[in-house]
Amino acid sequence: MSKAAPTNTRTVVEELLRRIGEGDPERIADLYAEQGDWKLDWPEAEHGRTATPWIRHRSTRADVAAHFRELAAHHVPEHAATEVERILIDGNDVVVLGEIRQTARPTGRAYRARFALHLTVEDGLVTRHHVYEDSLAVAQAFA
Repeated sequence: MSKAAPTNTRTVVEELLRRIGEGDPERIADLYAEQGDWKLDWPEAEHGRTATPWIRHRSTRADVAAHFRELAAHHVPEHAATEVERILIDGNDVVVLGEIRQTARPTGRAYRARFALHLTVEDGLVTRHHVYEDSLAVAQAFA
């Protein structure tokens, strides 16, 4: 992590969202702790992950970079957008609410999915990353 890394919870989250928008997996991962709690709310029994390999639990900084590389590989970057509607902060915990718009690379299908992202920031690094999204919209786009 760079010497000028942010430590304030809001600053870390705003920087994280900026880096996600830029799309550099390594720079995104730099804002995560070496070990963390990463979960995606996904009904595995109903929707297998063969078409969506980035959707899985993670635990390391290297996993974070891999997630964003896999996500980019399966979507059309020119047809992606994220609208952040709210950032709610309570101490070290943050909830980001919004909507993603993506296009599945294998099928060419566009989709929109509402999301809530629960983050925890400790000592200037993200230690928890839990995503709750419209998994049906994602699954249908890749089916």
